[in-house]
Amino acid sequence: MALEIGQADQTTRVAPVRIGHWIGGAPDSAPVERHGDVYNPATGVVTGHVDLATASDVDRVVRVAAEAFRGWAETSLVRRARILFAFRDLVDRHLGDIAALITAEHGKVLADARGEVARGLEVVDFACGIPHLLKGGFSENVSTAVDAYSIQQPLGVVAGITPFNFPAMVPMWMFPVAIACGNTFILKPSEKDPSASRLLAELWAEAGLPSGVFNVVQGDKVAVDAILQHPGIAAVSFVGSTPVARYVYEQGTQHGKRVQALGGAKNHAVVLPDADLDAAADALVGAAFGSAGERCMAISAVVAVGAAGDALVERIAERARELVVGPGTEDASEMGPLVTRAHRDRVASYVDAGVSSGAKLVLDGRATALPATDGFWLGPTLFDRVGPEMSIYRDEIFGPVLSVLRADTFEEALDLVNHNPYGNGTAIFTTDGRAARRFQHEVTVGMVGINIPIPVPMAFYSFGGWKDSLFGDSHVHGVHGIHFYTRTKAVTSSWPAPGPGGRDYGFPVNK
Repeated sequence: MALEIGQADQTTRVAPVRIGHWIGGAPDSAPVERHGDVYNPATGVVTGHVDLATASDVDRVVRVAAEAFRGWAETSLVRRARILFAFRDLVDRHLGDIAALITAEHGKVLADARGEVARGLEVVDFACGIPHLLKGGFSENVSTAVDAYSIQQPLGVVAGITPFNFPAMVPMWMFPVAIACGNTFILKPSEKDPSASRLLAELWAEAGLPSGVFNVVQGDKVAVDAILQHPGIAAVSFVGSTPVARYVYEQGTQHGKRVQALGGAKNHAVVLPDADLDAAADALVGAAFGSAGERCMAISAVVAVGAAGDALVERIAERARELVVGPGTEDASEMGPLVTRAHRDRVASYVDAGVSSGAKLVLDGRATALPATDGFWLGPTLFDRVGPEMSIYRDEIFGPVLSVLRADTFEEALDLVNHNPYGNGTAIFTTDGRAARRFQHEVTVGMVGINIPIPVPMAFYSFGGWKDSLFGDSHVHGVHGIHFYTRTKAVTSSWPAPGPGGRDYGFPVNK
């Protein structure tokens, strides 16, 4: 495969920095028992040491957040909105700085990192409307001289556990809404790329958010378990793989918490024979190989229907060969490395398995490497004639591996999507409006794109899948986010005239 390879700059090496917690509005400098290594995926060089929290660290941050909740819950909606607007402006001003941290620790190209921050900002925009979003209902005279109304109140201390693939956007799906609703928030970001969360914490402080309202606790499974088990945390939001999402949901609910846990995906794109195959191929290459396939909304399985198959595979391969693989800091790069060496090796093992199972390997990314680097590289990989029994189809690979399956009819393709245990996102490419409408109505998937390969909802809608892609009842951000981070209180009110009102021992009924 003739890939154009960028050059990584390894001329400058600096000592790894310490990346710690943010507690009570300031960096935490307490001694730590353990730390983890943070890498630059393009070079394989250790650039940081991240603190790994103990259960006592989590308890300490919960106590700080609980104390801050008393004042923040009483803060007016207008004051909360003003701080959110200030935070929004600061994030926008420092968008390039946040994106640079993401590229340095995750590996995605800089343009993709900037897009991630911009999509996160959309949720901040949404949360800035909190005075309107928290308006309750009011009904006058539900009974004689009796009024009824509802109010929404915050839960208390809430937490978010977020993945490595979107170190800024996914946290921003959670904490702007939670904080706007009056909660205090504890973020446990991925230990693989933790620096973006620390910069966001600094921007919250600069925006005027009171100390303790937003906190960052770095860590691994020890911190996750402490969060799930701590009695002082009312709710937990999680995004990650399905096995971990199931674990988070079960552990969190067993410990009395409200939990929303978004799991993994095997997102299908169905391409009908009438589709514009050039446009579909353009879209699918970006959806499969953007961010090295490390997206929960990446298209990893294409179902080519009827005569679309051979021509579609040819077009996808043609475009994938032209992809520029290189360090995310270089303008020419279109796809960067994978996040860690272990993950790169895991993805490569699936390529081995696909070959062994008899799938046709059209493009092989295993040989991709950059001269003079020890980065975590794997080029775009394309399989054709994949069967539903193969591991490259069954499992979420989370890398730049695209599988093409064949179906004779629309019904066969739809059945394939619906029988998959995941139900995160899907897409259909067609010029037939009736087929598109039938697909969106009958497909058992939470997010559907019509001639759009990555149908991530806008911030004022809500993001979430079906089946094994979601545990819990709520999607993130949008109206679902407001409901998740608040409790509704129904009030029935009467102001009778002074004096005896008479006694009634029956069950109250409307009069």
